[in-house]
Amino acid sequence: MMSVKTPKVAVVTGGAQGIGQAICNYFTAQGVQVCCIDVQDNPYFVGDIADETVLRAFADRVIADYGRVDYLINNACLSRGGLENCSYDDFNYVLKVGVSAPFLLTQLFTPFFSAQASIVNISSTRSFMSQANTESYSAAKGAISALTHAMAISLAGKVRVNSISPGWIDTTGDELTGADASQHPVGRVGHTDDIVNAVTFLCDPKSSFITGQDIVVDGGMAKQMIFHQDGGWHFQGK
Repeated sequence: MMSVKTPKVAVVTGGAQGIGQAICNYFTAQGVQVCCIDVQDNPYFVGDIADETVLRAFADRVIADYGRVDYLINNACLSRGGLENCSYDDFNYVLKVGVSAPFLLTQLFTPFFSAQASIVNISSTRSFMSQANTESYSAAKGAISALTHAMAISLAGKVRVNSISPGWIDTTGDELTGADASQHPVGRVGHTDDIVNAVTFLCDPKSSFITGQDIVVDGGMAKQMIFHQDGGWHFQGK
């Protein structure tokens, strides 16, 4: 008698648009049961992950529906500016969405992670490089990168925890050309599929020797030194 393969279960925060939606769509196409939470309309759970009560209700529903989690993708974050215009409350709201929520969801799901489970946190190249007035977002991304390696050690032997740091990822489906593309060492702006590919790589049991790491997916931009005119730099081409 043939055994029936049990579908995997993926939890994705911020899955209603952009990178999160692309991740959800990929998992769904692979037959994975996707549990999305977003403040925007989505097929599973609408709610604000900055709210502890909402997070606990969401986690309760996931466990009631499926009893386990195979993949936790902490994707949701936002920016509310920086030193020029970000209030204290707004700054802390961003940290709740980008850092506190991934921490609490991991804590809530820890007893329910399956064997070979994987957590992937979506960080950003802004965790180690910045533009002006981006303190709320940059701080959240720096914190999620640090949280990644901390949780990898705490969950050693139970769950692998890694992060991905995207650079410029176009989520509109447009094909950006000219200097936008050619300034990247790979010659193009990133696509959501570039992040999906990295997520699935880290979730694959074949990546079982990788934990506590951050994968930068930015077309090489973070390795490109720029001095001429600094903020006024203009790419001239080769």
